[in-house]
Amino acid sequence: MTQALRVMVESGKKKVVAVAFDWIGWERSGTSEADALRVLADYRRRYDRVAELAGLAPDFHAAVEPEVVERIEGTSTTDFYGISTRSVSTEYAPMTEAECERKIRLLRACWAYFDETALRVSAEMRKGPRGGGRDRDQIVRHTLGSEGWEMAKKVHMKTPPAEVLNPDGLRAYRERYCDALRDYNARGAPALSWTVQFTIRRSAYHMLDHAWEMEDKDLSRAGQ
Repeated sequence: MTQALRVMVESGKKKVVAVAFDWIGWERSGTSEADALRVLADYRRRYDRVAELAGLAPDFHAAVEPEVVERIEGTSTTDFYGISTRSVSTEYAPMTEAECERKIRLLRACWAYFDETALRVSAEMRKGPRGGGRDRDQIVRHTLGSEGWEMAKKVHMKTPPAEVLNPDGLRAYRERYCDALRDYNARGAPALSWTVQFTIRRSAYHMLDHAWEMEDKDLSRAGQ
């Protein structure tokens, strides 16, 4: 049986972001609401691997009918980066334990997808305007370091980049981050300047966005 694909739309003056609310990380921008929804749909195939890694592929495949459930006003950051910057109304309430665990499963799947991608793409990336021409290892350092230092601090964790850039440190950091997210949600405590749900969503989006960037710039697939 098909289900609704709940979508939130965040509109700036120049860019609009469409967010698949129940499938964190799946967010895309466009020049209008219709354009953002079209780009979001174009990325469905790429998100399929995330749903598979999370063990949620059947539910994902059933969610086929887009339904805009909330529209919010964007900010200057929405326009500059083409990213979602605000929580929707339902993200202010604590999640049930089951809802929290589902989102953490998806976050872990986004991490796994990013790690898989970094292992299989070329070390040198196709040059272009995005990211200032960074190669793979620079993208990896930026993505892991930004989450550990900037996003995790929303639940009062600050992890030095050197820790997340070695396998043992990264595993330990991710366990602590998930535990902190669970703790904040269970206590109904807001994250620092963000909601807990938005913190999870932003982390998932950041991982996937840069994983897809590496795929798009992968020189080993040039011409394929």
